[in-house]
Amino acid sequence: MPVFILLSVLFAMNPDYRQSIEQWRARQEASLKSDTGWLTVAGLSWLKEGRNEIEMPPGAPKPGVFEMKGGKVTFLPAEGGAPVAMQPDSSGSPTIITRGPVSFFVIQRGKRTGIRVKDKNNKLRREFTGKKWFPIREAYRFEAKWVAYNPPKTISILNVVGESNEDKVPGYASFTIAGKEYRLEPIVDDKQLFFIFKDLTSARETYGAGRFLYADPPKGGKVLLDFNKAYNPPCAFTPYATCPLPPPQNRIDVRIEAGELRYGNH
Repeated sequence: MPVFILLSVLFAMNPDYRQSIEQWRARQEASLKSDTGWLTVAGLSWLKEGRNEIEMPPGAPKPGVFEMKGGKVTFLPAEGGAPVAMQPDSSGSPTIITRGPVSFFVIQRGKRTGIRVKDKNNKLRREFTGKKWFPIREAYRFEAKWVAYNPPKTISILNVVGESNEDKVPGYASFTIAGKEYRLEPIVDDKQLFFIFKDLTSARETYGAGRFLYADPPKGGKVLLDFNKAYNPPCAFTPYATCPLPPPQNRIDVRIEAGELRYGNH
């Protein structure tokens, strides 16, 4: 029996699988809609050396001035008071300034430094209509073969604002659909394998720039790839995200009819 069909039969034996996917999807949507979720992102201003003012949500007062010197950012409050040295998101603990429902913090993307603004009352959040998904299909849950790179290789991953990061790829996952082998290379994010991929549903049923998928670290030379958990990057919901794009080797010529669908016209 072909691996693709065999896995479908085996996973169908688990009566809790559908419920687990539905619960995972509900958590994804709750995170997106939360007070700190991506739907609250309401602005992004790139900084230049010297003093900068930033774009704020409609009706929100200017909070002050952001001064950048040598890549370091200091916030000078409009109401006076002590300047605030702002740690960027790349530090792992960004400095967050709050003014009512609006907050802002420093992001670093390649050689660029900016201020990201969040607004709990953001229009995108208020008018959100919910995530949409392909039907759950266990045939798109693969026990993929894992091939490690020794040593890990380094690749450049471009993002939507034209900056790139150098990331380590520990290996690749290999799986088969209709008798044809496909490979995806992940980077490592928070001890998990993080796949940024694009398939033949992209720009049709799914988000045009690609989708994200996380998997647990390999065990016994295998990685579980569950495309029912493939989801849209933040750029599908806000124009102020700086999402990474799929590297060329992760643009695969097959339809992955599983996971999250396009949102609106994105």
